[in-house]
Amino acid sequence: MKTLQNLLSLLLRPLPRKITDLMTQIQKILFKYQDTKYADFSAKLVPTLPREAFIGVRSPAYKEVIRELKTLPPTEVEDFLTDLPHKYHEENCLQIALINKIKNYEECLKALEAFLPYVNSWAVSDGLNPPALKKNRLQLLPKLQEWIRSDKPFTQRVGMLLLMKYFLDDDFKVEYLELPASIRSDEYYVNMMTAWLFAEALVKQWDAAITFIRGKKLDVWTHNKAIQKACESFRVSPEHKEYLRSLRIN
Repeated sequence: MKTLQNLLSLLLRPLPRKITDLMTQIQKILFKYQDTKYADFSAKLVPTLPREAFIGVRSPAYKEVIRELKTLPPTEVEDFLTDLPHKYHEENCLQIALINKIKNYEECLKALEAFLPYVNSWAVSDGLNPPALKKNRLQLLPKLQEWIRSDKPFTQRVGMLLLMKYFLDDDFKVEYLELPASIRSDEYYVNMMTAWLFAEALVKQWDAAITFIRGKKLDVWTHNKAIQKACESFRVSPEHKEYLRSLRIN
């Protein structure tokens, strides 16, 4: 009798919905722009994530995605921004794209800080560049320093990325490089970002940045990688490249 009841309950229970019915409206929009070959390609570039995390949305398509989001109820987008973590890499990329569009500084910073613990790849972190934060960069600086000291590698990467984008130009101060130079990490994506930051500093602020290289203030791998990246740049003079190569640590 028990077996019969179990069989009847199995037969009478609702059939599972199709996979597409289980998706959120925003996931359905992303899947409209799916390119599986591009998903395969992207997965190879982001080895920190499994292949199934990728839908395969090309960068130009996000403009269309965001345009379609405007047809949804505002609560749908609000829920998307706060329902973390996301399932797909492209949802994370979309989150960054939406954060970039927030015009109010406080709102933009709040949205970014809520999302930072869930950033899980360089392809997501490196898309960050909100004008609202750039316009208020001096107010932002203590936050960047806090993030650079974080124990989360992609939070550290974001801190150094925005430091590189916003603080190497006219209002540059040599002390901006001191904290990144002091970082010692076992994380590849942290060390690569540090090298990228110093390579860019060698382009834009040679006199200040070269003192860190000459003084061997970075760990050996990051030191050599910064030199390599600077030497690959067409914005560094042949004379400076030759000098940099002489400073490599064997």
